[in-house]
Amino acid sequence: MAETEEAELRFGEFVGVRRYDHVAELVLDRPAAMNAVSTEMARSIAAACEALAADPSVRVTALTSTHPRAFCVGADLKERNSFSDADLMRQRPVTRAAYTGVLELPMPVVAAVHGFALGGGFELALSCDLIVADRTAVVGLPEVSVGVIPGGGGTQLLPRRVGSARAAELILTARRVEAAEAAELGLVDHLVDAGTDRDEALALAARIAQNSPLGLRAAKRALRLGQGLDLRAGLDVEDAAWRSVAFSGDRAEGVAAFNEKRAPQWPGE
Repeated sequence: MAETEEAELRFGEFVGVRRYDHVAELVLDRPAAMNAVSTEMARSIAAACEALAADPSVRVTALTSTHPRAFCVGADLKERNSFSDADLMRQRPVTRAAYTGVLELPMPVVAAVHGFALGGGFELALSCDLIVADRTAVVGLPEVSVGVIPGGGGTQLLPRRVGSARAAELILTARRVEAAEAAELGLVDHLVDAGTDRDEALALAARIAQNSPLGLRAAKRALRLGQGLDLRAGLDVEDAAWRSVAFSGDRAEGVAAFNEKRAPQWPGE
């Protein structure tokens, strides 16, 4: 992790953003409810993501939680228990904007997961590019057990991670998966010791952030847009992303730094 931390910027009561040089930490901070996503918290997540997406100095974002026993337990069902059908319909675009906000961040995003990451909480992690989980993590999409389906991208993101049959089994049984099995199934990418997920995720983010900011965003774009396409179409997506950086200042600096045997000073343009 970078050495210098700037003051935390708050987005409402439940979300914060911390900066470590070119790494941003998007912090879920509703400990009284184990980060259950209420309407207010969803608005704050979306607002924080909008600010991060507009900041070209952020090369990597880490998504973390302040609760010691949970990353996020999903939708705030206590709030929803009081909703009418009309209330639920009004809330839908608000909550969808929160998940979409994380999913559409233009820079790489690393989730730091410990404890419960269930329903919408796991969908927030699935919206990230990489998931670091500690050995206390329990993940799952249990929505069908309460009469709905995953609504934060789970039915689309999980198959892209583990394949359609495995995703169907996990979603239709609504079962919870503990950390070791989650790593074995590919539900998470790095399994680390209990209590170290945040530090490991920030360290990974800092390593990624050493690379070209334009290159990172273009690579993510190619990876995301190429998913599900046939090979020829996917190669066209890659070519467009390559062209967006091939004549940039970052490319020129990267080549010069390599030949001069020094660390690059990325212009980000």
